[in-house]
Order: sequence, then C-alpha cells, then structure tokens
Amino acid sequence: MPSLTITTIQTGLHWENKAANLQMLTQKINSITNYTEVVILPEMFNTGFSMQPELLAETMDGETVQWMKETAIAKKVVLTGSVMIQEGEEYYNRLIWMLPNGQYGYYNKRHLFAFAQEDRHFNAGSKRLITSVKGWRINVQVCYDLRFPVWARQHVATNDNNELQPEYDVLLYVANWPERRNHAWKTLLLARAIENQSFVVGVNRVGNDGNNVYHSGDSMIIDPMGGILYHKEHNEDVFTITLKRDTLTEARTKFPFWKDADEFMLLKDHHQ
Repeated sequence: MPSLTITTIQTGLHWENKAANLQMLTQKINSITNYTEVVILPEMFNTGFSMQPELLAETMDGETVQWMKETAIAKKVVLTGSVMIQEGEEYYNRLIWMLPNGQYGYYNKRHLFAFAQEDRHFNAGSKRLITSVKGWRINVQVCYDLRFPVWARQHVATNDNNELQPEYDVLLYVANWPERRNHAWKTLLLARAIENQSFVVGVNRVGNDGNNVYHSGDSMIIDPMGGILYHKEHNEDVFTITLKRDTLTEARTKFPFWKDADEFMLLKDHHQ
C-alpha cells in the first residue's frame, strides 16, 4: 500500500464571519505548493465554535459545502473539516469529507459539549464514519469526541484475504479546543495513538474566539507507537507530511497488541 500525504491547517478564525473565513482559507490552501492528498481544516472552520446555528447553519446545498466541493475539485484533494448544518428543524456539527470528484461523506459529532451548551443547540450523531483514501482507512471525529475512548476504539476486522487486521489506520480529530485544557488535548491524542496502534492527527485552531476564549493550537501528528511527528503551538501553520505505510505495518507486526483487545459492542445511541 502506498504512503499517504496530508496537510494540516492550523489557523485563527474570523468570528461568525463565513465570507472572511472562506476567503482566508482559500488563500491558505492556494499557498500549498507541495503535493498533498488530504487537506484538514479545524472544527467549525467557517464560523468558529459558535452556538448560533439558528443564524449561521447552512444546508448541504449551501455556500460552504459548495466552496468545499469547488476547492476539492480544483486542487484534486480530499478536503475536510466541520461546519454547522441544518436538516429540517435539526442542527448538526458535521464533519464533511469532500472528495476530489465532488462526492462526499459526513460524520455528525457524537459527543456534544454540554459545558458550552452545544447539546442545547445541536443534535448528536449516532454513527461513526471510517472512510478510505488509497487503501488507508481513516476514522474521522470532532473535538470533544476525543475524551471518549470507546467511540474511537479499534475493532478487529477481517480484510479481503480473510486475515484479521485493525479496523482503521488513521484517527483524525478536528477541533476548537481551548488552551486552558490543552494538557488533556495533548495527552489524549497520544493515548488514542498508543491504544489503537494507529496514526493520530489532531487539527486545532489558534487565537481568541468571540467569547474571548484563547486557543493555543497544539495541532499534532502522532505515529502508532506514540512518537510525535509534528506539534505546533500558538502560531498559524500549514504543514504537509507523508505518512508511511511501513511505519504502521512495523508497529503492528512487531507489537501485535491489537490482537489481544477486548471484544465489545457499541449500543444504540441513547440520544435518539
């Protein structure tokens, strides 16, 4: 299986200003001159972590999803990040996985951050999304989901050759995670990589939001043994890295801890 090249965009965000954010992100994406296959934006990249979906949410036919589609097609990349989406009378903090052909998958944030009253404004998702790029299986999640290890836990699956293998290869979190709790962010990203023997990518924003909450970024890329491949704090940064399949295979072959994992089942979502 070939390697996978990804680009993380750690950036400040214009509070509740979609036009300014999309213009800014267009410039940052256009600044990527080296080859990449997946471009990752933070949580609620077009608004910041606002609790006003009634004013700011769009449908899947709205301008932000259309911008993602046009950008992914033009740049020939997968483009991902989360936005507020309205469906009927319901609102979701939805990660969109936009493919270079304009098709997409999506994941609705499962764990809503009651501390900021996210649960009062949004509906919780109930299904995980494990997507695929060039044979790499990627489990996509959003911010507060990081605190709940069962939701991210590897299942042991059977591949096309009827061989057992871990369910996914990369665990991805997009976030607006405040600096005041960045120790938890960094520690849990490391833990998820080690316990699931996968690459972990965490992409966070920087700067103050409209509630004067400061974000230090601390975006990280971690290998399956817990080695830190990338860590950036406080400053905006556009970073491209190639994840090597050999790194994953070696870790899982030399230390096949995943084979000894406990079996478990995720029960039906109690939010429904």
